[in-house]
Amino acid sequence: MNVRAKLALTIGLTGLFTALGVVLALVFAYERFEHESSYYRADAFLKRITAQHSDLLGMRERFGDDFNGFLANLVLYEPDTDLYLLDPQGHVLNTTSQAPMAKDYQVSMAPVVLAASDDPMPYVLGDNPASMDSRVVVAARALRPMSIAPSPAPAGYLYLVTRPMGITGSSNQAALRSVLTQPFVVMILAVVAFSTLLAAWITATVTRPLKRLTGAVNRISASGLQAPDPDHPQESRVPWDLPDTRSQDEFGQLARGIGAMLQTLRQQWSTMHRLDHFRREGVSNLSHDLQSPLTATTTCLETLDHRWANAPERQPDRQLVEVALRNTRNAARLVHSLGDLARLDEPSFQLKTERLNLGELLDDVSMRFAERARQGGVSITVTDDLDQRPAIAKVDVQLLERAVANLVDNALKFSPDGSHLVLSAQSVKAPQGTLARITVRDHGPGIDPKDLPHLFDRFYQSRSHVAPATGEGGKGLGLAIVKRIAELHGGQLSVSSAPGAGTEVTLDLPAG
Repeated sequence: MNVRAKLALTIGLTGLFTALGVVLALVFAYERFEHESSYYRADAFLKRITAQHSDLLGMRERFGDDFNGFLANLVLYEPDTDLYLLDPQGHVLNTTSQAPMAKDYQVSMAPVVLAASDDPMPYVLGDNPASMDSRVVVAARALRPMSIAPSPAPAGYLYLVTRPMGITGSSNQAALRSVLTQPFVVMILAVVAFSTLLAAWITATVTRPLKRLTGAVNRISASGLQAPDPDHPQESRVPWDLPDTRSQDEFGQLARGIGAMLQTLRQQWSTMHRLDHFRREGVSNLSHDLQSPLTATTTCLETLDHRWANAPERQPDRQLVEVALRNTRNAARLVHSLGDLARLDEPSFQLKTERLNLGELLDDVSMRFAERARQGGVSITVTDDLDQRPAIAKVDVQLLERAVANLVDNALKFSPDGSHLVLSAQSVKAPQGTLARITVRDHGPGIDPKDLPHLFDRFYQSRSHVAPATGEGGKGLGLAIVKRIAELHGGQLSVSSAPGAGTEVTLDLPAG
């Protein structure tokens, strides 16, 4: 979720909660108003009754069973109210309610005493004897018997239970229904909705430059920092279509900062690109220029070695020639490898692919190294699982053969006499699809764990087991070439090894 969507969601939720808060505040205010108005009406009603009939307890004794009728006449013009006569403990003595009550039902006296006090208060909620599971607005007046010396303790209470007009069930639900039907509530909700929409519109307007800036940065990320084509100068306008940088607000400052940063990055990238191109071109030219004199030097040294092969007096000189010849050949291989890497690193380099059974390629490579392996006392085996489909892939045959040859060459250097080298090609299932897998496993001394992360780095050589410098692998370029060839084919290299347990190199290529 982007920033604009988050802001819009925040504004929408704020408006919704504001509307809910307004409605709830109105509900509570309306409910409080209902309670207060009901309490004041009931309290005034009881004041009138006690003022007109100061000896209600004596009247109860005189009227007997007819006293309930007297109380009913008192509330005749007070709808939705019930009048009760309570004893000091809260037991109902007389009532105007027709609802049945539990035997020995006792009203909670704390609200009764509070309502009967002379201290002014908003309202009092107490028990409703007709519905024992609800609390309603109540009013009360303390009753004392008529005597020359009035008793300080009340002999009973006149208890009035009120129910707001139109309330059936929960008072909150009734208040909510009543509030929501009022026109002013609709107006408040409309104002909240309008304010929310206005805030959303203002936010969208203010953040529009941020959206354009994000889009421009995304386009730059997708297209890179490549300089535009000189034949299409219209593509060289700033950058890349950044928002208006003349604005003085924070977005304008951010756009100008990003524009300056991109210009700097573009210049640095162009400089680095030129230097990298110069490096590759220089290495390639140097490799090409050195091959001829190194070849000539190798030829001369080989000629001298053959001339002095049967001359005993020249044996000391011949030993010097052998050293020079070995180092010249190593230098030639190194120069050739540097040239190959420079060629493979060229962005314009293209593979010449064709579908190939990788098992056949391994057969060719094993035959190529068969004599060298025999001389070193190492056996080479190419395994093929007949139960699986053959490993078929679209590859550049020449490059892939070079990569596998480098792996086999490196494995032979570290394989002791009498060991075994296994080459295999198989088709495997993977989460990213079917892969053609080439595996080269030796039984050499293995690789130290600290060397594994750097095994395919250029010019890196393990110090634990340094092979004789007889090939490009001895200079740390053989495996680097294998890695680059794998990358060009969209494949991956992995190594599994432990000291004393041999090494297994796996090359995974997309099957095709």
